[in-house]
Amino acid sequence: MTETKKVQIRQPKLAVTEGTIAKTAMRLLSQRLVSVEVQYVQRVLGTSATQHDIDMQVLAVRKMPWAQIYSE
Repeated sequence: MTETKKVQIRQPKLAVTEGTIAKTAMRLLSQRLVSVEVQYVQRVLGTSATQHDIDMQVLAVRKMPWAQIYSE
């Protein structure tokens, strides 16, 4: 009998900076986020996050209504 081992790949965390968010937005959306959207992503994610988390938040913030971005 052979045992299968589950290997968990650790995702490295990146600093959530304006530069990181800008590069992610350009890669995913081909356009920059406005400063309010960048500030929202920074508030939600904190100081560090995985690239996947940053990607998902950048895509989500672009679809959000302005009232929700300002209220949070």
